[in-house]
Amino acid sequence: MGASPAAARAVSSPTELRTLAESVARAAGQQLLEYAARGQRGVTAKSTPTDLVSEADLATERLIRDRLSAARPDDAILGEEGEEYEPARPSGLRWVVDPLDGTVNYLFGIPQWAVSIAVEDEAGGVAGVVYDPSRDEVWAAERGGPATLDGKPVHASQASDLSLAMIATGFGYDAQVRRAQVRVVADILPHVRDIRRLGSAALDLAWTAAGRYDAYFERGTKHWDVAAGRLICAQAGLQVRELAPDPPAEEGILVAPAALIEPLGAFLF
Repeated sequence: MGASPAAARAVSSPTELRTLAESVARAAGQQLLEYAARGQRGVTAKSTPTDLVSEADLATERLIRDRLSAARPDDAILGEEGEEYEPARPSGLRWVVDPLDGTVNYLFGIPQWAVSIAVEDEAGGVAGVVYDPSRDEVWAAERGGPATLDGKPVHASQASDLSLAMIATGFGYDAQVRRAQVRVVADILPHVRDIRRLGSAALDLAWTAAGRYDAYFERGTKHWDVAAGRLICAQAGLQVRELAPDPPAEEGILVAPAALIEPLGAFLF
C-alpha cells in the first residue's frame, strides 16, 4: 500500500481519520437500529446454516463504503460483505470494515452487536472505532493516543492472577471447529474466575480494553472482526498476540495484561 509523495502529503492525521470513522460508524449504527425497528428481511446463510447475513448487513456496508469513498476516494476499503476496493490512485491507507459484528445477536434481538471501522497503513492500525448502537457507546483509539469510551480514556485490567481473571472468548460456526474450541475452554475454565461468550468479537475487544474483561481470546476471527478492536486494546496497554491456526480452527487473537499472557497462552500457543 505504498503512497506517492503527493498522496502522502494528502493523508489526514490519525485524529482526523478517527473522527471520520466515528461519524461513519454512528450513521451506520443508526441505520441498523432503523432496520431492527422495521423487522428483518432478506436473511441468508454464508459459510454454514448458522453463519447469517442480512439485508441490514449489506445495506450498512454500502452506506459505509459510500461515505468513506466520498470523503477519501484514494483510500482502499476491505469489508466483510463485499470485495476489496482498490482505488486508481492509492493513498497508502486501507479501511477495514465490519458493518455488523454480531449478526446472529442482532437478528435474535440480543443487544450485543457493533459496527467496527479501522484504517491502516503499512505499519498497522492508524485509527479504529467500535460503535455499540444499543448502548450508544463509541470505543475508539488512534496511533499515539489513548483508548477511549465516548471520548474519555479507558484503562485495561492489570490482573496478574489467572485464577481470578474474567476471560471472554467466541466460537466459530463450523461444528468441527466448535468441538475443538469447547475442548480448549474446558481446559481453561477450572483455572480462571469464569468465561463469557457474548457473540461479538469487536465488542469483546472493546470491553477488554476497558477492563470489563481481563482478557479475550478466539480462533477463527477475520481481520475485519478485530482490526479496530486490537488497536483499541493495544492503546489501552494490553498485550496483543496472534494465535497460530490449530486445525480445524484457523488463526486468531489473544489480548491480555502482560502478566496473564504466558499463563493463559499456555493453553493456547
